[in-house]
Amino acid sequence: MTWWEAILLVVGGLAAGVINTMAGGGSALTVPLLVLAGVPGNQANGSNRVGILAASASAVLSFRNSKATSLDGSSKVLLPTVIGSVIGSVAISQIADDTFETVFGVLMIPIVILTVLKPKPKLEVEPWPAWVTFAVFLGIGMYGGAFQAGVGLVLLTALTRAGYDLVTANNIKVFINLVVTAIALPVFIINGDVVWGPALILAAGFLAGGWFGAKLAVKGGEQLVRIFMIVAALYLAGSLIGVW
Repeated sequence: MTWWEAILLVVGGLAAGVINTMAGGGSALTVPLLVLAGVPGNQANGSNRVGILAASASAVLSFRNSKATSLDGSSKVLLPTVIGSVIGSVAISQIADDTFETVFGVLMIPIVILTVLKPKPKLEVEPWPAWVTFAVFLGIGMYGGAFQAGVGLVLLTALTRAGYDLVTANNIKVFINLVVTAIALPVFIINGDVVWGPALILAAGFLAGGWFGAKLAVKGGEQLVRIFMIVAALYLAGSLIGVW
């Protein structure tokens, strides 16, 4: 890994940490960056989780310090998401690197669309029945355990439909990411899918991005970051699937 690749990972991690905390989809930027830095697909997916863990932890602390919201009542969505994340992380570790890179590149297309058309949930909706909530968050957990990218956007919408207000939903989303990543990461480590050098460099940027992202999420104002992410993700998606 060259010095400029290291700088690129730190900057990318910083941007992704902010994006993940304020909305979601930051991994659509950092996983391709890891691949372009020479980390194979599955190992890029695993290495990225180190940064996600750092960003989520710093964001949770930042939200807590702001005292703007709480995690009350989050257990009903946390359990199925955790179960799903274990299933997803074990399943994804079984596929080949080339297959992962192609699948991830294709998945980035709907992720970017979700980012452009960021969900704006209605604040007054009838919450889902308990069984629907369990099934939905089980599926989200499986996707998050496998791919991570864009899961924050889906979580934000699903949490509001499960009965949480938007500010609380954002806080719970970050906390769920922390727990899910803490459970999924050991699976990738055991399978040898973490390259620690690039992972720790990326995590340094993620750590700062998570903290500042939580501050910005409370105050509002994410439009510029989202535009940056969309442009970067489109370019890097094209690189992965061979468009250019």
